[in-house]
Amino acid sequence: MCAVAMAEGTFVVNSENGSSSQHTGIEKVGGECIGERARLAIDGLSAAQRDVLERCLHALTHAKNDSHTLAALLLITRLCPAGHLDSETLRRIFEAVGLSLPARLLVTAVQGSDASGLPPEELLSLGTALLAALSTDPEMAAHPQLLTTVPLLLGLLADGSNWSPEKRAKHQGRQGMEPGNTSQTEGEAKSSQTTNPTSEEGTAENGALDSAVQLDEAVAADCYQVLFTVCALPRGPEQLLARGAVPALCRALEQKRTLSREKGLPLLGSLLSGKTRERAWSRHPAELLSLLAGVTQDFCQAIDHAQLDMCALVPQFLPSPDGTPKDADLKPTVVRLWAALRPMLQAKLTPGQLGPVLVLSACLLDLGGWEPVGPPKFCCLLVNRACVEVRMGLEEPPGAKLSPELRQTLTACYRIMEAAMEQACSGLGVEQRSNAQPQTAITGLSLQQSRQVLRVLEEAFSAVIYHLQQVDPGCYGDPFIFATFRSLCAWLAEETSCLKEEVTALLPFLIGYTRSHLQGERTEHDLSDWMAEMSVGGGSQGRAWTGKDALRYLLPALCHLSAEDAPRKVLLTLDTPALLVTFLTQGWGDLRGKGGMALARDPSMETACSALLNFAVTEPERVGKDPCFKGLESLLSEALPVLLHKPRILVLAANLCTIGLMIGRLKPVSEAPVEAGQRRFFSTSLRFLRGALDYSSGPGPARVSPSWEEWWEEAGELWRLGLQALGGCVKAQPWIVTLVREEGWLSHTLTLLGSCSALPDPDTQAAIEEALCALALQCPLCRQEISVLLKSDAKGALGSMGKLKKSLNTN
Repeated sequence: MCAVAMAEGTFVVNSENGSSSQHTGIEKVGGECIGERARLAIDGLSAAQRDVLERCLHALTHAKNDSHTLAALLLITRLCPAGHLDSETLRRIFEAVGLSLPARLLVTAVQGSDASGLPPEELLSLGTALLAALSTDPEMAAHPQLLTTVPLLLGLLADGSNWSPEKRAKHQGRQGMEPGNTSQTEGEAKSSQTTNPTSEEGTAENGALDSAVQLDEAVAADCYQVLFTVCALPRGPEQLLARGAVPALCRALEQKRTLSREKGLPLLGSLLSGKTRERAWSRHPAELLSLLAGVTQDFCQAIDHAQLDMCALVPQFLPSPDGTPKDADLKPTVVRLWAALRPMLQAKLTPGQLGPVLVLSACLLDLGGWEPVGPPKFCCLLVNRACVEVRMGLEEPPGAKLSPELRQTLTACYRIMEAAMEQACSGLGVEQRSNAQPQTAITGLSLQQSRQVLRVLEEAFSAVIYHLQQVDPGCYGDPFIFATFRSLCAWLAEETSCLKEEVTALLPFLIGYTRSHLQGERTEHDLSDWMAEMSVGGGSQGRAWTGKDALRYLLPALCHLSAEDAPRKVLLTLDTPALLVTFLTQGWGDLRGKGGMALARDPSMETACSALLNFAVTEPERVGKDPCFKGLESLLSEALPVLLHKPRILVLAANLCTIGLMIGRLKPVSEAPVEAGQRRFFSTSLRFLRGALDYSSGPGPARVSPSWEEWWEEAGELWRLGLQALGGCVKAQPWIVTLVREEGWLSHTLTLLGSCSALPDPDTQAAIEEALCALALQCPLCRQEISVLLKSDAKGALGSMGKLKKSLNTN
């Protein structure tokens, strides 16, 4: 009875009700929802049919063995096709049958056991059909029991209908799954993960695997349907990746298994184009490089419209720029893709055809830079086409809605423009550029070509500014607005002389946008997902998007703009200093939260300090009145002592020290007691300043201390400015003179000057001289110490300070 029921049931599921691939579940991620079809199918039953359905469900619930279960399932599927059952009925079937039955059918089939009395093909057909039907409900698709069948399904798709764990283990030298033990499916997941899809096939010793009969198309469709349904779950891609989906699907494609190209390739595309991309590439680089090479070969061999259609497919299989394989492994593929793209970009294409071509071009630029793109003339053409698309797309009347396809194209154009900016704005050819980033250079670009690129970029960014002027605050959470904002910030970081009036007029939007994100007024989940999908990382190296990131992109521009009178006045009306202090406070909180972990350098915090320093230097009245600077002083008194002996973030410490001293020089003389925080800051600053120069090497010129040497180009300028500000602080707050003596700064500096023949450079000498002059004018004891040393050693570094000598003689 069991054999008859199973045989008949198999026939009904796969034949009478049509191919399971036609009726069960979702065939692709985001595919047609079957809920409405299911409801109509159930609603279309007569009262008598409903009664029969209820009795079948009752029989299924009370089945005493597999024969009764399969018989009830047979009647149910005859009455209503499996793919047309509603969620409630499917749930009742699941509660009665569970997922253990289809799992046992699959295990029995792949084990090759004869106990069932049925051929493995029929067991596979029924088992996969049941899984496909049950997986149409998302809750069932996420059930742990269903997930344990994923490695079995992957093994079938990769190695054909005579696949088995034993054969796979023999092929790989690993232990197979014990007969009849369904719990071994997790072990099979590990086996599937470690399979090498590039292993040789067709040898005599591997004949059991190599002669695998192609899987029945309906069975393969059911397997893929289950995998697509799992992939559509919130954690589905991670679940598939953990169960070895990538190597198994790559192997299926390489061996040209049933439906591997029609369904396996799109499924891999879904796995590789989202958040799991970097993990997949880090775990399976060899398999994915082989897959990419195959996709590239198909792309290069395609012609006309077929090749244009493939432009949208190829980016899914490219690695993330933040986690790429070795350049040597990837470069040949990138070169081949550019060779195929060049004729397409030089041809006359419709906007719909050009969009995917530009998207693929942007992805390749992210991976390989300009070197493999082509000759300078073609590079200029690529930038020009991107700029024209931006102008055409953004110079629309206010309120015009951009289609999703156009948004994707424009985002790609922004990335092409960003890649061209540094080269064009420098106006230099590759021969004159630094070797630090050779890939970013457009090889052989002439000065005239640089100017041409700069001109078309300026026209495109004029359109960008126009578009951002129309943005309503209610749209600040739109990912496309972020992409547009980011591209403009990249331009402003490089180019400060063009479009000055337009940029100044746009400042209210730029500051409002960054403040909105920094204060957490916008949800960030959608933006994070979009950035992962579009491979927009900005060098974040996997760091999750936070509200501070919008301001991070704008900071270089703010550093430039705060140094110019007209835009600085606008920035002050927008309370920009308070925004910067909030950013620094949050950044310091993040650093402090790392505890004992090694603190990493954060250039954004340093740039924010530079902008604040511009305000402190040029707007002394604002510094005295704005309460945000009082809050900044509290932050400095807390942070600087912690950063004092952290060489990796010495530049940040130099910034904080200098800002605090610049603020201190502006404070009026006060009779009130000195605050503890203020004393702590100045005490730490003096210790910090005296550590920059070293005289321990003996007679001769002083040199930069080893801990400062690596950062001297950046920190040295701040150190000199800090010494000048120290002189101002001594004049404004006489109590600091006592602290200078107590902390040993004066004695250390005089010992340094008496022990060396010269200082590292004239600017360093001038900064020390200015601080000593201020001390000599304010403190008789200091003047006496300086005079004694000057008389005893008039030939050393101190003796060459003419301004100091004049100051001492005057007093």
